[in-house]
Amino acid sequence: MLRVAPERLGRWLDGVAARHGTFDDVALADGAVRITCADTTRVTLRAPFGWTPGSALLSGFTAAARQPRRAAVLLVRRGRWAVGVFDGADLVVSKVDARLVQGRTAAGGWSQQRFARRRGNQTDAVVGAAADTAARVLLPHAGSIEALFTGGDRGLTDAVLADPRLAPLAALRREPALEVGEPTKAVLLATPEQFRAVAVHIVEPGDRT
Repeated sequence: MLRVAPERLGRWLDGVAARHGTFDDVALADGAVRITCADTTRVTLRAPFGWTPGSALLSGFTAAARQPRRAAVLLVRRGRWAVGVFDGADLVVSKVDARLVQGRTAAGGWSQQRFARRRGNQTDAVVGAAADTAARVLLPHAGSIEALFTGGDRGLTDAVLADPRLAPLAALRREPALEVGEPTKAVLLATPEQFRAVAVHIVEPGDRT
């Protein structure tokens, strides 16, 4: 599976045609655009946001992919979280924060159990604080965003979105999860490269033998 930036999609498709021949068939398949090339290579394009197919299917798809969409992002890892709202690739509002969560200990017995409880309490506090941040920063935009993209620790993001206040955001959650490191401002700013990209699946003739 490839990811192609919407601004590059037209040039990328020109390259496909140069390598595999004319597009003999362009059809809609389960919300995606399926292209069959002259050499029988099949290319499937799937947009990250909804779109309305028209008579000029491929040009309509590429134009829709380039349209700026408003999306929210929630990234959570142990001790750190980041949230933001984007218009296209432009960050409109954001907040990055952190809270101490102690690392694991090699100690055993009672001290290990006490440490595990303290660490669990600290993790719970991170989830609560991240939910507070999301409620404060993202919820005011819930009526205008089209999707919520999450990344980081799956269990922690699930726990944050379980907060009843965030139900309007949880309903907009999209898969797959973003592949991110520690939720820093730089990492947050780079997320549109993933959530705005067109997912591409290519099956060449040799792949079917």
